[in-house]
Amino acid sequence: MKIYVGNMSYDVQEDDLRQAFSTFGQVDSVSIIMDKFSGKSKGFGFVEMSTKEAGQAAIDGLNGKELKGRTVTVNEAKPQTKTREGGPGGGRGGGKGGFGGGGGGGRGGQGNKGSFSGGRGGAGGAGGGKGGGFGGGGRGRGGDR
Repeated sequence: MKIYVGNMSYDVQEDDLRQAFSTFGQVDSVSIIMDKFSGKSKGFGFVEMSTKEAGQAAIDGLNGKELKGRTVTVNEAKPQTKTREGGPGGGRGGGKGGFGGGGGGGRGGQGNKGSFSGGRGGAGGAGGGKGGGFGGGGRGRGGDR
């Protein structure tokens, strides 16, 4: 059984998790999710227990308990989904132009004619329009509507 462990202290190591969970049964694997740039823990991880019974006992025994100064959330891991929210634009406007992802070059603005990146498309984006900024504007001419 795969178990999600969240709200962990950044000081928690894989051995700490293995030790905490092993009191409830055999631990098959432990992984703490690390930030790929900083190399530091993201504050959550996964533990795989050999049986569903051991996993449920660990969830019941550890959810809401303190581990290295933080109250951890422990529950059954949900299956990973194939699609990521936002898709290729990173959730910031669907990639409809420039670096701002549809928001008119990342600067946005109110979309008045002649403004830096609002107006009629502006610098780097099919967007602008009212509500510039990330994800604002979307498609269309922008400008005053």
